[in-house]
Amino acid sequence: MKNVFTLSGLFAALTALPLAAQEDLEVIGKPVSGKLGFQPAATELARDIHSLDHLLLIIITLITVFVMVLLGICIVRYNAKNNPKPATFTHHSTIEIAWTLIPVVILVFIGAFSLPVLFKQQEIPEADITIKVTGYQWYWGYEYTDHDFGFESFKLERDQLAEYGYADDEYLLATDTAVVIPVGKTIVMNVTGADVIHAWTIPAFGVKQDAVPGRLAQLWFEAEEEGIYFGQCSELCGKDHAYMPITVKVVSEEAYEEWLEGAIDQYAGTPRDFRVASN
Repeated sequence: MKNVFTLSGLFAALTALPLAAQEDLEVIGKPVSGKLGFQPAATELARDIHSLDHLLLIIITLITVFVMVLLGICIVRYNAKNNPKPATFTHHSTIEIAWTLIPVVILVFIGAFSLPVLFKQQEIPEADITIKVTGYQWYWGYEYTDHDFGFESFKLERDQLAEYGYADDEYLLATDTAVVIPVGKTIVMNVTGADVIHAWTIPAFGVKQDAVPGRLAQLWFEAEEEGIYFGQCSELCGKDHAYMPITVKVVSEEAYEEWLEGAIDQYAGTPRDFRVASN
């Protein structure tokens, strides 16, 4: 009897409505072998992070150059050969005030640019679509709470990639089911963990949120370009931590509506016309 149920379940899965949601999507957000730097920014949050990083890189470079110049001056001018009789003073009030105030000014300057970026990430706007994300050892579960359906997302094996339309180098990135969202809409993710701490991360979106068991955290983003974006669990969560990837497909609003109808049917969600009528 157990085998009968197993076979019937397999048959149902194979004959279910395919939820591909735009097969011609370009893969945008994924790591590229041999390259440095960020993945292309697909949200305003990601662009803010990139800009802040560039600003900090300029500041760090200037500080490093300044310190190296001072070291060079000291090495050349104040070595034992050129300065056989060293000074005996122990204090210099002007320099001491300067090396206290200048770092304070630099930190305030950095804070003036970094805190708005942080606040924008943490101030959750009103959602167009709300999705609950649950981290498991070692896969992700998604619930489209607006329509009361959900599904699990598992890593694809190498021999499955072509079947699902992914390239060979997308192993450990691609999943059997993807989060599908429409372009230009505000997505709010409610993130939690079922067992240990995980972290839901999409680098191209500029988002990362720990999934802590017993707690519900939030993140948001608004994707600006259609395409496929990859992420991975970013919190060490056990032996298969490296094998729980994230796949997000950003599609047109029309394609999303079509996908949503199929998903509601396949996953037994609440139809939109029923929800409207009940309200």
